[in-house]
Amino acid sequence: MAETDALMLVLPVRLTQEEAPACMRMLQQGLAGQNSSSAVVDASALAQFDSSALAVLLECRREASALGRGFAVKGLPQRLRELATLYGIAGLLPAAP
Repeated sequence: MAETDALMLVLPVRLTQEEAPACMRMLQQGLAGQNSSSAVVDASALAQFDSSALAVLLECRREASALGRGFAVKGLPQRLRELATLYGIAGLLPAAP
């Protein structure tokens, strides 16, 4: 996969239950508006989050898959990666190269 083929979607600094619906709408619009072969979600800005961030990432993965696109996450904070591991879903959130 060439880097230029990837659509980069950026998560906000704060992603909790309160921000999740608006963030998901933003990601869905980004996915629908581009014709790339894959989507990379940049989570490196995330500083404040709860398990809703995982739900948003999983839904984004489902949306990308439904559009026939690859999916990866860049810069997932260690605490969120640990939470994903605890929930048994870390394998569904592959790291971007």
